[in-house]
Amino acid sequence: MKAQDIDLTVCDREPIHVPGSIQPHGILLVVDPASGRVTHGAGEIGKRLGLGDWIGRPLGVVLGEEAAAAIEGASPGVLRQVTPPASSETFDLAYHMSGKRLLVELEPAGSMAFSVALLPQIESAAAAFERATDLRELCDAAAREFRRLSGYDRVMVYRFLESDAGMVVAEDTAPGQHSFLNHHFPASDIPKQARALYVRNLVRVIPDVSYEPAPLQPAWTEDEPLDMSDCGLRSVSPVHVQYLKNMGVAASASVSIVKDGALWGLIACHNSTPRPIAADVRAACRALAGGLSRQIKAREETDAYRERVRLRTFEDRIVELLLREGSLDAAIFNHLDEIMQMLDADGVAVLRGSEVVRGGKSPSEAEVRKLAAWVARTSSLPLFSTNSLSAQYQLPEAERPLAAGLLAITLSASEPWLVLWFRAEETEVVNWAGNPHKHVVPGEGGTLNPRASFEAWTEIVEGRARRWTIPEVEAAGHLRVAVTNVWQTRRIIDLNRQLLSTVEQKESLLQQKEFLIGEINHRVQNSLQLVSSFLKLQARESDDTSLQNAIDEACRRIAAVSLVHRRLYSSDQLEAIDAARYVDELLDDLAASFGADWAAHLVRDLQPIVLPNDRAIGLGLVLTELVINANKYAYGGKAGRLRVTLSEDRNRFRLIVADEGVGRGSARTGFGSRLINGLVGQLGGTLEYQDNQPGTRVVLSAPIEPVSR
Repeated sequence: MKAQDIDLTVCDREPIHVPGSIQPHGILLVVDPASGRVTHGAGEIGKRLGLGDWIGRPLGVVLGEEAAAAIEGASPGVLRQVTPPASSETFDLAYHMSGKRLLVELEPAGSMAFSVALLPQIESAAAAFERATDLRELCDAAAREFRRLSGYDRVMVYRFLESDAGMVVAEDTAPGQHSFLNHHFPASDIPKQARALYVRNLVRVIPDVSYEPAPLQPAWTEDEPLDMSDCGLRSVSPVHVQYLKNMGVAASASVSIVKDGALWGLIACHNSTPRPIAADVRAACRALAGGLSRQIKAREETDAYRERVRLRTFEDRIVELLLREGSLDAAIFNHLDEIMQMLDADGVAVLRGSEVVRGGKSPSEAEVRKLAAWVARTSSLPLFSTNSLSAQYQLPEAERPLAAGLLAITLSASEPWLVLWFRAEETEVVNWAGNPHKHVVPGEGGTLNPRASFEAWTEIVEGRARRWTIPEVEAAGHLRVAVTNVWQTRRIIDLNRQLLSTVEQKESLLQQKEFLIGEINHRVQNSLQLVSSFLKLQARESDDTSLQNAIDEACRRIAAVSLVHRRLYSSDQLEAIDAARYVDELLDDLAASFGADWAAHLVRDLQPIVLPNDRAIGLGLVLTELVINANKYAYGGKAGRLRVTLSEDRNRFRLIVADEGVGRGSARTGFGSRLINGLVGQLGGTLEYQDNQPGTRVVLSAPIEPVSR
């Protein structure tokens, strides 16, 4: 096999959740809940538990009746300081259900005195997080505190970037350790399924990377392998083990930083010698990581708020300047510097009709005209932004460095009238921990091995500018509205001065325009209500219960579309909608249609997100289908707890619908399921059905803006 022939998606498809073995520092017992007997196990069970013949024995015999009684029938949990009847060793136990089997993990117990000593450390770490003034200081404090807590040689705060690559943003090391601070790691270093497991398992420890896996005994013979996703003792991928050995790591621990249900980053801990981490320390790390994620969220929201305040100040000043000038064109041309500084751009150009005015470092007038025409032709929205223009539009080579980044607003498409901000190319030197293009190398017999070198590897990235931040893009949109409003105001004043005799006619035309918009909205609403009424009449005429149910579901779908139109045309913005308000009202309508009992069981956690209207309709229809399914199947037609969560993760939205009913069971293939699959495909998103223990948890994730194809 040659390096160029390697399929880099192999690691993404590796079934790391079903290794069939564990790390040997602990013991795994697989129990049949129906009989309460141990059917399989892994590790030195006979030696450490003092039972030569443990297969088929009751769990109470193996662990003791008191421990078995505490475990059986309970939700996932832990037991501390358990000494099995025939063992001289004391263990900490963790247990959970995996499919139809109960999994019990045993690890050597830590001392209670040590557990008590952890509390001051946690309080001290939390205080250090509170004292941090910004995100960088917070990450630095996290690296120090997690290293103090774990005792490892190197602790890194590893943040995932938009490309899914990672960057070490903070680090604390023992003397003599190699530093990875500010180094990047390719996305392939942590495959997709590993990132998913990091969200489920917040703390993951490999005390000795040179361990020999302890396989399940007796051999697993069922059709489906044993799912060990939630096992802390789960054996590690051989590729990852070799990866750590190549780094010179003898022990590893990872603590997940999960923000709003998404993996923000990791606390990555490395040690040059084998080093276990006790269960109490892992619990402390888990609690501390939760506090850290909340602090990160607060810092990011604070930074975004400060940026919005700064931009709003600029916006107000520019609007004030525009209002003071006699001519709007003259006002814009006279204050190009302020308009450029507002968005921290290197250049700006304003094109209106045949006239072009430029400021700062910007392309030539001829190229500005061509670029403006391209923006007007290719962008259906009044705002366009990119930090890598050369990937979409080719300027002459001599002018590319001036306009690597572009943010443009269209004030009028008919004239045309556009404002374009430019950012110059910033050649970025990215330090990678090893060559990012050598994710894996071929081994003997066609196996894949991770790269062996983590020496600093420098890559020069050209053709990119500083990224336009979300607040900057929002500010450009606000400025567009403000300038448009000023322009409209000036236009009305000019018309009043020039055409005093036609004021009444102009006002009449404006009233007619508003009336027509209201009339169109009214007719759309009437049409949808008429269709819904026809369907309900048809349902009353029929004695077929299944037909009546199908028509009721169709009426709910029509109501979801109708609600989008109601929200759109009752607001000032016709292209987008507040998805949180829309989902909230849609849930009210659905609860009312199901009956009064359902309203008390709906739990909502809705984060404000602005969605384009067509994507809001798709979201509403998917939500309607999922709630209908929960109404039908989750509680046997009765009302029950239903939690709906809407959140934003970078440039995607996440909708979660979770019940605590009987579970999904077999996959459905009815009209509703086909409709959901079609809608998810139109949104360019993904839909996952997860075990909510109990019940079903459905997660829809899709881009906020449509992805160009």
